[in-house]
Amino acid sequence: LPGLPRTETSDVSLRLHHVSVHTPSGRQLLDSLTLAIGPGDALVICGPSGCGKSVLLHSLAGLWPYASGRAELPAGATMFVPQRPYLPLGTLRDVMSYPARSGAHPDTEIQRLLVQIALPHLVIRLGDTADWAGSLSPGEQQRIAFARVLLHKPRTVFLDEATSALDEGLELMLYQLVRAELPDSIVVSVSHRRSVEQFHGHRLELFGDGRWRVGRPSPA
Repeated sequence: LPGLPRTETSDVSLRLHHVSVHTPSGRQLLDSLTLAIGPGDALVICGPSGCGKSVLLHSLAGLWPYASGRAELPAGATMFVPQRPYLPLGTLRDVMSYPARSGAHPDTEIQRLLVQIALPHLVIRLGDTADWAGSLSPGEQQRIAFARVLLHKPRTVFLDEATSALDEGLELMLYQLVRAELPDSIVVSVSHRRSVEQFHGHRLELFGDGRWRVGRPSPA
């Protein structure tokens, strides 16, 4: 199974051309989705559980082979942030720098971001080695994932239920940080929560039977 072919765009836009996604058993989740998102734009993907929201992101990441069509992504870094981010074993500096090597970013920049994401108590622990996936709460881990986005400054970032463990106040803070520090990046979010929609200019609704609808998010 070839999966979804991906190429780079020259105008830093995200374009999907007749993208279809189905399950291994052949059930159609998405039929011939076509859309374009420009630099600095944000798209939220919503719909009932099992409709294919996360599967669409997995297809764009090249992790789901049961997809067809074509995707064009901006040249440069792309980051996919899952609901439970990967935290490697090692120092907190290693965790914050991932997927880059430890030391790729100045400690002062990492510490600044730890304060911004409301984890100031970790500022003095960059050199500590621990099982961070076991010692940090799900909400703290999700904030770490956002800090890594801010460190790496990708052209495109896909957030898959990336604020599910956070309250709306922290969610608001993190999305505001991303939009302030990465104003030209494309943000694509998958979420069950309506509170996420306010940070996006475009809304893609999936129905789980192949049908889809693109529009504007509802006012908060």
